[in-house]
Amino acid sequence: MSAYDPLPAAAHLHRVRRAREIVAPLPPAIAPRTEAEGAATQHALARYAGALPPGGFKLGATGRRMQAYLGLSGPAAGFMATSGLSASGATFRCADLVHPGVECELAVRLGRDLPAGPCTPEEAAAAVQDLMAAIELVENRYADLTTVGTPTVIADQVFHSAAVLGAPAGADWRSLDLETLTGRIIIDGQLRDEGVGAELLGSPIRGLAWLAASPVAAAFGGLQAGQVVMLGSVTPPVWLTGPAEVTVSFPPLPPVTLHLT
Repeated sequence: MSAYDPLPAAAHLHRVRRAREIVAPLPPAIAPRTEAEGAATQHALARYAGALPPGGFKLGATGRRMQAYLGLSGPAAGFMATSGLSASGATFRCADLVHPGVECELAVRLGRDLPAGPCTPEEAAAAVQDLMAAIELVENRYADLTTVGTPTVIADQVFHSAAVLGAPAGADWRSLDLETLTGRIIIDGQLRDEGVGAELLGSPIRGLAWLAASPVAAAFGGLQAGQVVMLGSVTPPVWLTGPAEVTVSFPPLPPVTLHLT
């Protein structure tokens, strides 16, 4: 079997994204067949998008509820462009998005590199500089996940559109019990869902360790100091049908807000 060439699939996904079209199953001749091929395609997509090196990475399906919702048996990861990272209060337009949704997340900023390969939670935690509440803006770009397939979803950044970051928790974040932190997502003043940090692979930092050892980290040459990692949503996505004000809070972390117009 010849080596997989990720460029045709990446070019196809880049065109579909720019046209704001739905992702249908890719032609068999170019579709990635494994998670590693999906990661290679994702790296090629980042090159097409001018997003190398990325501003960070997002983790998806790190929670049991999210895995059940997405039909995935384990986590998946996608790069985040630096241009797609915003501070709290950012505004986005519905007209620019395909079936938008929002997620209730914890995020970290790395203070040191994490090379691609096996990583313990302790090594992952030692690489973290800042912890913050975050909102991931996602898009349901897929007509049918079961026919599109997990490798293509990975290639297409696992629903990712943008990320909005709250203010860092401060140097004392290491004293917090991340497993019991409760995240709440509020839409237009109404509580829509909530979950705890233990939803994320049992402990949020385990997701960072998983990412370092993942095919996506290998494809991008590891994780770099200064990059942001979204550790996953403690709730399923809340899909939006029009303008909204979204707030995510993980007390005692500062809350984060997003405006959709």
